[in-house]
Parts: sequence; C-alpha cells; structure tokens
Amino acid sequence: MLPDNLKDLTVPAALEAWDAEALAGGSHEFGETTLWVRPEKIVAVCRHLKEQLQFVRLSGLSCIDRHPMEPRFEVFYLLHSIERNERLRLKVALPGENPVVDSVVCVWVGADWYERETFDLFGIHFTGHPNLKRLMMPEGWDGHPLRKDFPIHGHKYSYQNE
Repeated sequence: MLPDNLKDLTVPAALEAWDAEALAGGSHEFGETTLWVRPEKIVAVCRHLKEQLQFVRLSGLSCIDRHPMEPRFEVFYLLHSIERNERLRLKVALPGENPVVDSVVCVWVGADWYERETFDLFGIHFTGHPNLKRLMMPEGWDGHPLRKDFPIHGHKYSYQNE
C-alpha cells in the first residue's frame, strides 16, 4: 500500500492501479521516488515498468546489508526512463537466512553482471539467473566480503600444516 504522498505521482499511482498487492510501501524525498516491492512480484513489476511505463534502462542494482536488523538485506534497482528523463528506485527486503529473489535478467539483459556482483559480494541468490557464479572473488572463496559480519581482515587460515 502506498503512502498518500505517493498517490499523486504518476508512476507509483499507475503501479498501484495495475497491481496494488505488488507494492509494500514507498517514499518520495529530495525529489527521489523509492518503491518497496514484494520479492515475489519483482519480475512482474520490472516488466510492467519497462513495457508500459518506459523504464527501459536498468542503471544499477546492488544491495545494502542492515545486519543485525531483519529483514537484513535490501536489494535495490535503479531504473531510468530515457523518454521522460525520470528515475525510480525499487527496493526488495530479504531475510538474512537464505536471501533469495528472482532474477530480472529476463527483463534487462544488463542485469546479468549486477546480479553476479551482488551474489558474489553479499550472497544474494537470484533464481533463474543464467550464469550465477562469482565475478570478483576467486572461485572457492569462502564467504561474501561486503556482508557486515564478514571478518575485517578476511578469514584466518592456518599455515601450520603446510
């Protein structure tokens, strides 16, 4: 459900009219609109935004770790309507235990490496991603270095048995 101050804005109002259950909230501060999307609806919302509301460009996708709070992770999507020169931020809240959300590569092919980076550094799993593997850290790396509970100096390895 949208707050009253968003119901006067074109894009949030259009999304709520299209599927009121898809949105979990939102805000409009400092000239920026943020919409909270239910995780199970992210692909449908993104597809609708691209095809019906001209948000043809995904300019970024990453994550925020709110550890120790729950839900722990916020995956955010930065969208751009080139035609209207309008920007929109979508956010999806995910739990700390088993953070999973559907991939939006089927909507924007450019989401591929953004999702791989977010998987690699935060451990977010994107269901349906065509090649979800590490992008920045070496294969076999233990953990996800941008999680707040990752050891500051990395994992300590014992060299005594070598």
